[in-house]
This record gives sequence, structure tokens and C-alpha cells, in this order.
Amino acid sequence: MSFIRFDAIRNEVTNDQEQQALRRYVDRSDERDGMNQELQAKNPFEVDSPERAAFRKATINPRDGYSIERIIGQDNLFPTSYLEAGVKAAKSVCRIEVRDRIGRVLGYGTGFLVSPSLLLTNNHILKNEVTAEHCLAQFNYEHDLNLRERQMKSFRLSPKRFFMTNTKLDFTLVALEELSEDKTNLSDFGFLPLFPPSGKGLVGEFVSVIQHPSGAPKALAIRDSKIIDVFDDYIHYSADTLEGSSGSPVFNDEWTVVALHHAGVPDPKDETNYIANEGTRVSSIVQFVQSEQPKLSKDKKKLIDELLKTQASEEPAGEEILVKELSLEWYEGSTGHDPAFLGNSFEVPFPAFRKDLENDITPVESGENILHYTHFSAVMSKSRRLAFYTVVDIDGNQLRDIKRGNDRWYYDPRIPRDLQCGEELYKNNDIDRGHLVRRRDPVWGDSAEEANEDTFHFTNCSPQHKDFNQKTWLDLEDYLLNNAENGKYKVTVFTGPIFRNDDVTYRGVQIPAEFWKIAAMVKDDGSRSATAYLQSQKNLVDDLELANNEYKTYQVPLIKIEELTGLDFGDLRKYDPVSHLEATVSYVIQAAEDIRL
Repeated sequence: MSFIRFDAIRNEVTNDQEQQALRRYVDRSDERDGMNQELQAKNPFEVDSPERAAFRKATINPRDGYSIERIIGQDNLFPTSYLEAGVKAAKSVCRIEVRDRIGRVLGYGTGFLVSPSLLLTNNHILKNEVTAEHCLAQFNYEHDLNLRERQMKSFRLSPKRFFMTNTKLDFTLVALEELSEDKTNLSDFGFLPLFPPSGKGLVGEFVSVIQHPSGAPKALAIRDSKIIDVFDDYIHYSADTLEGSSGSPVFNDEWTVVALHHAGVPDPKDETNYIANEGTRVSSIVQFVQSEQPKLSKDKKKLIDELLKTQASEEPAGEEILVKELSLEWYEGSTGHDPAFLGNSFEVPFPAFRKDLENDITPVESGENILHYTHFSAVMSKSRRLAFYTVVDIDGNQLRDIKRGNDRWYYDPRIPRDLQCGEELYKNNDIDRGHLVRRRDPVWGDSAEEANEDTFHFTNCSPQHKDFNQKTWLDLEDYLLNNAENGKYKVTVFTGPIFRNDDVTYRGVQIPAEFWKIAAMVKDDGSRSATAYLQSQKNLVDDLELANNEYKTYQVPLIKIEELTGLDFGDLRKYDPVSHLEATVSYVIQAAEDIRL
């Protein structure tokens, strides 16, 4: 759907794009028809890729109780705030008036602010800096409640300050002047952040388009369109658009921009009709912008930094983290937990699994079942996508103080990514990435830096309510580490969740309600000790929005942990100071003095 009023120019600009869109549509027809049949019985989360579906779930505000049902098409109920959010999103959308160098109006398009300074539209609307110099971005061109036109605010484009365009993706980013002709601030119109991850819109999900059809006052095609296909760089959807709608933002139900509308898909049997619309995916645009940033001048880099920082600060995740993957070479030489770490006279082997759990252990690329890191190891569950347990060796004589720095979390390339719970689980909620091996514990010796980095693997975290790491559990961790450091001891600590069939399911993941620790050490008098601890967050995860009850940490017989986890710690249970108690007996730990070693 082009914006140009002159047919000769329109055909020159858009015909190739429309024909490419048609080829993409036709090539996927059989596959799409099969997917549409699946959608009759399943929701889009189940037929789209796991990674995209997982991120889509992560963008949903958990306080919107109807959101999941609405997205899969089973419920059309909305909170009234949906309309308010739509009005807010519409403020950033403008009409682009395309002019020649003597001021004649050639046509209209649509664009929208994506940062405090930058406007996004199509390449076929603003092909180059020369064209952009003569154009206007007209905000507030819309009707009020009395169907009267509001006072339009016109801003000149500033391509010399910033201009970036790409023909294949059909987008242009251009800077605007900060003040309009009547001295209105551009900041009055906000902006629509562009979020890089894939999965903001799934096949079968409704989308809305805010646009200036035919250059008319702002209009909205609201939820009358579904995404019908997703390609590497484009999505196809059905929606009402006209010439002038090019450059419009395509939104999901959270009013997050999923695509930049740019073309129609013509009906091969009747070129006067269109069978779908096509938009360029936001994730592809952001990826291109990031790749071009190093080539830019210092001032232009700052504008892109502003755009990218905006994404991080506005994204539903809440806090900014960097998700990456290390190369396989990083893990070479990582031997993990050493069973003889506490001395040959006190071997602490890896625990054995109960027979029925063995098939649920995630195999590692090397052929093992254990992921080894620097000074610690982990064994993963396939079904839960979380660690069964971690085990870390702490050397109190060599501990080093390394600052945490900015969070960056890693997927482990030695196991499939879809068997690891990633950032999609932790966004926009009260769930933290709870370190199983605490960051400070393996940070000792010459490889302390590597150990510090290794603790930021998703394989080493488990979903924990933000209030879970309360004082007594933290006191326990501090006690074990400080005792090792002050006494120059060595300690081996196992940590893990307890998997129950009735654990609450949240975003497709069962959230463990309880966590445990086992600490093994050699005391001053040479005697051996292996103590076990348990804490529950059940009351916190039963209702992730209304958690306020008291919860406690317990010291329990080690055999209690074995019963709950299906792990066999062998001879360790011999050195448990409370082993004489029944598995049902436990001590409440209210302070470090309550711990029985």
C-alpha cells in the first residue's frame, strides 16, 4: 500500500516490494494452511517457535488477567486501560507530508517516533536525505471527541543530523527538529520503543495499525487483523490500510510495535485486490541499526545509543540485562566440582539419581550428564529446564573480592537452548534469577574471574520470588562462606530446587516451591560434617501478586533431602549431626547460632 498519489511514481516505488511480498506469501501457502488447521485446536503459543512464544509470554503483564485468553482468541475481554494505552501510543504517530524542493505536496505517508529524536518510516517514503529535507512530520492530525480536527503540529525533518535507510527492509530513520513551527516541543508526543527480541507477535494473534490512510486524519484498524505468517524479516497480516498507511506501526495487544507496515500482498488473480499486508519486523530493523552503528560519527552514535538504551529501559523486562552465549572454547578445561576437594579422607562424590529420574537428565554435548564450570558443576532436568542441583567447592584460603558489575546472563551452548529457562521467564514480574551457586562462592584462586562469569549462566539460576532470599536464608549462605573464609576452611555446597508435580505453572514453567542446601566440610578438630537445610517459597508463588506470609528456613536431616529430591548422597548422611532424628523433624533457623554443624 503506497502513499504516492501519482500512479507512475507509485508503481516505480512499490511494485517490486509487492511482488516480493507475493512470492513470500505463495511459497509458504501449503505450510501456512497446515498451521491454520492446527490453530483451530491449539493456541499460537503452541504452533509458533518455542523461543518466540516464550518471549511473547514474557511481554504480558501478569496483572492483566485476561491477556493469555485474549491472545489465543478465546476471550475478547479487555481492561479499560487498553483504550488509554492505545491513545498514548497514537500520540507518537504522525502524517508525513512529502514535498518537492519548491514546496509542492507530492503525497502522504505515516511515521512514528521511536526515540526522543528519531522518526521511523519506509524507505519508499523517504528514499534519501535530499527528499527528507523538504518534508514535514505532522503530529496531532486527528479528530477530537466532537469530530473536529485538532490543532496540527508540524516539525521539519533534520536528515543532516541523522539519516539511515535500507531498501531491502524498506525503512528510514531520520531525526526531527526539536521544536515545531509554533514552538511546541517534540517531547510532547512521546515515542514508541523498538524491542529487539523476536516473538512480540505470534501467528494467529490479533494486531492493530495506527495510520493516516490516504493522508486523512489519524485512524485505527483495531484488532480486525491476525498475523497469518512470520518470515525472517517480515510478517504477513490482514488489516484495513490504504495509500498513505505505509510507515505505520503494527501493534500487538500490549501496544508494543511488532512491525513497520510497508506493502500489500496483491492477489495474483486480480491485481486490483490485496490478499494480505506485509510489515518489516522490528527485530530485523533493530539488528540492522546495531550493525551500522560502529560506522557512524560520534554524534550519530549517540542518537543510536539513545534509541537502544530506550529499548532496554522501556522493555517489559524491567531491569536491563544482556543475554549472550559464550563460545565452546570458554568451557575447555573447566573441571567443575572435585570429589576429593575436602581431602582424600573425605570424598564428596556426585549424588546418584533414583532410577525413574535418570531419563530426565539433560545430556551434555560431550556425552556426559554434568555441566562443569569453574569450581562448580550442574545437572539439568529436561522436563523442568532447570538444574536438579548444583555443587560448588569453596576455598576459604583463596577467596577473592570481585565486583559484580552489570548483569549479563548466558545460555550454555553445550545443551539445547530450548532446555534452558531463559530471560522470557523473568521479565515483568516479581520472579528473580536466583543463583543456585552464589556468585561469591566459587570466586577464588587464579581462575576467580572465570568463576565469577560462570555463575551468570541460566543453568545456574532458578526462579525465586524477589522476597525469597530473606534474612535467614541469606544468613545461612553468609555463614557458610564467612566460616570458610575466616577459618581458612574448604566447604562443598550442594543446592537445588525440589520438583513437585503440583508446583504452580507460570509462563509454561513449573515454579519450584522449595529449595535445599547441603554443606559438607571438615571441622577444626578434623571431624566431618554434612548438614542439610530447607526453605519454602510456596506461599509466595501460589499467588505471584499477593505474597505476604511468613516463611522460614529449616535445618533438616540429610535423608529428608534425599527423600524429597530422589538424589542419593551416599556416605554423606553418616556425617549429619541431626541424622538421628526422623526425616519429619526439623529445626527452625532464625540466626546463625541455630545451625548445628
